[in-house]
Amino acid sequence: MSIATNLQSIKSSLAENVTLVAVSKTKPIPDLMEAYDAGQRIFGENKIQEMTEKWEQMPKDIQWHMIGHVQSNKVKFMAQFVSLIHGVDSLKLLQEINKQALKNNRIIDCLLQIHIAEEETKFGLDEKELASLLSSNEFQEMKNIRITGLMGMATFTDNQSQIKKEFLHLKSIFDAIHKDTLQSISTISMGMSGDYQLAIECGSTMVRIGSSIFGTR
Repeated sequence: MSIATNLQSIKSSLAENVTLVAVSKTKPIPDLMEAYDAGQRIFGENKIQEMTEKWEQMPKDIQWHMIGHVQSNKVKFMAQFVSLIHGVDSLKLLQEINKQALKNNRIIDCLLQIHIAEEETKFGLDEKELASLLSSNEFQEMKNIRITGLMGMATFTDNQSQIKKEFLHLKSIFDAIHKDTLQSISTISMGMSGDYQLAIECGSTMVRIGSSIFGTR
């Protein structure tokens, strides 16, 4: 199956309100261009250097999403062009994004990463940390970032009921802060190649799909 065929098949199965991020990390530019020529405009990368190299060489109407764990000292390399940063998991990181966005005269969209998995290795804020971040003066003062939603990664398991429970947990956190604190948020980014249909059933509005489009690494 070609990349274009894979892409069309996935897109035809998605509801209109679900955004598809094509996870293109480690993939060569010709593969990305095949997806681009088939109409894909949003690509997700997890290494800033690789994303920057692709941004420099590819068409400028592409939206680049940073989907990996972000180190504060690397933010400056993508602040000029990144469209959305998925894995924001600390006030310190937000402050750095805000600082670099200001230098580039931009407002950078961010998703706050919530820890929903039972694995300790996953990053993210818990509900208490999320509440204290959103109510902090430091957060209120940042003018060059915009929180557009939440992101979470389920436990790496075949247990569908556990994954569903974690996705629904993220949806309930989203609903609560949407109601109380951030009416402006609209994105719940959860679900990847293996579980995106379940994630959409649980309320996801953004899915990150790599291997089902580009083939396995």
